[in-house]
Amino acid sequence: MTDITPILMPKWGLSMQEGKLTDWHIKEGDEVTPGDEIMDVETDKITNVVEAADGGTVRRIVGVAGEIYPVRALLAVMAPSSVSDGDIDTYVSAYEMPANDQEDEDTGPAYHFADLPVGKIRYTEQAGPEGDQTPIILIHGFGGDLDNWLFNIDALAEHGPVYALDLPGHGQSVKSVDPADPTIFTKTLLDFMDHCQITRAHLVGHSMGGLVAGSTALDHPDRVVSLALICSAGLGDDINADYIDGFVNATGRKDLKPVLTHLFYNQSLVSRAMVQDLLKYKRLDGVQDFLTQLSATAFKDGAQTSIIADTLGSLDIPITVIWGENDNIIPASHAKNLPGVTPHVIGSAGHMVQMEHAGEVNKILSSVIG
Repeated sequence: MTDITPILMPKWGLSMQEGKLTDWHIKEGDEVTPGDEIMDVETDKITNVVEAADGGTVRRIVGVAGEIYPVRALLAVMAPSSVSDGDIDTYVSAYEMPANDQEDEDTGPAYHFADLPVGKIRYTEQAGPEGDQTPIILIHGFGGDLDNWLFNIDALAEHGPVYALDLPGHGQSVKSVDPADPTIFTKTLLDFMDHCQITRAHLVGHSMGGLVAGSTALDHPDRVVSLALICSAGLGDDINADYIDGFVNATGRKDLKPVLTHLFYNQSLVSRAMVQDLLKYKRLDGVQDFLTQLSATAFKDGAQTSIIADTLGSLDIPITVIWGENDNIIPASHAKNLPGVTPHVIGSAGHMVQMEHAGEVNKILSSVIG
């Protein structure tokens, strides 16, 4: 039954064990092409749309909207008309969820820790296809962590090994950091590359991570193959100072949730679990002082202090700029501030465009990296 293509409950991140199928965007008989939106899935972290990885005719929908299913559960089947209904029935009844075998452990993403000069850094690594591909490193922004790339890691791993790290002061990395400014992130990134024996890499940076990626490329162009800047800091003065101050000073769910809604065009993506996870992070020893110092250094007097747009034009590497048209943190107009680069501005998307429109962002990045 090689002509039958299953649609499964996806796995977003290492901690996801199950998801709620909240809505179907397809019905039996529909023709699906890769990239089409096929269903919405809700996890304890976030709700997002699932896009088709393969094309075909929807022959059977098994999953029921509103129900919770384990990761890799069979939710629907695609097959050409040459496959009989009987064969579809047999496939559905015989389907068994793949086990977490040794191959999964060897090739799937996993959390690791690296002891660097700055301290312990958490990161995840996803193996790429066989062969010698250039690694891809994903760098999150202010207040974020490596889970900001939940919907991008697997797609980019089709082109090479993917690494995502928690910057110092963020996620599960070291919290006591001095100095608390973006220069420590650039040094950490280079130390991380040395630790992982990465000579050169594609750098993908979001928000403040874009400034880190761009600064690394400027200071060490021999280490960077290409640069992708997503809603990047460093391309203009403007910053939503109310968001920065609100995030830094929030002490409870009532304070933090309204602040986080500024990150998304679809504000319903701000889940209770997302708020709780960030509150747990902010309450860790050293985090509050670090964020206060970092915001004062990177966003002094309500403006960005490090602008690298003009100097990036001197780099002889491919540069890609991606922005959410409805970004409420850094204006989408900054996407046009890089000389010689035509930006990709995505509609109905906010600052977290790589999460809201992961499929489109992944296609853009794949066209450069691939």
